[in-house]
Amino acid sequence: MGNNLANAGVYLIQTFFGLYILVVIMRFLMQSARVDFYNPISQAIVTITDPAIKPLRRFIPGFHGVDLSILVLAFVLQVIALVLIIVLQGYSLPNPLLLIAWSLLGMFALVLDIYFFALIIMVISSWIAPTSNHPALMLVYQLTSPLCTPARRLIPPMGGIDISIILVFVGITLVDSFLVVEPIRKLLDCPKGLILGL
Repeated sequence: MGNNLANAGVYLIQTFFGLYILVVIMRFLMQSARVDFYNPISQAIVTITDPAIKPLRRFIPGFHGVDLSILVLAFVLQVIALVLIIVLQGYSLPNPLLLIAWSLLGMFALVLDIYFFALIIMVISSWIAPTSNHPALMLVYQLTSPLCTPARRLIPPMGGIDISIILVFVGITLVDSFLVVEPIRKLLDCPKGLILGL
């Protein structure tokens, strides 16, 4: 019974912390990509994250147009979620530096996941509704633009078919599975599934 309660607690932490961290990182990526903040979905993300970000802005200044308070919030939430999950599972807490490294790696992996699934949405919508102006699709196109624009310079659209997205998919997969995230996860001995984003 106790084990079931612990597992339920882990599930709830991963779900609710995971969703909020996802929204916070989305806001950072939206700011980086300079998406249209008048988009209703952008407005919803700002409304959801503002109560937590505004107090941090008093102590954490921006840097070259980057709102560092957003990243700090995502990092703090990731660390809290990780500590709670480890405690609920009955393990002893690792070295604080290891906790920090695991959390940063999880955040980076979550960024890659966001881009990966945004690209899938973009590809499917280009088949189903190529001329749609739905706010969600507009947000996805603007969000992925920093990745897709350089790829389109390398491989321009041919006959109305944009195969440059394949190049972006390959790049994300290489970074995630072979070059950065997975090798570092193994190096840091991070249990798979423990950290949000991994």
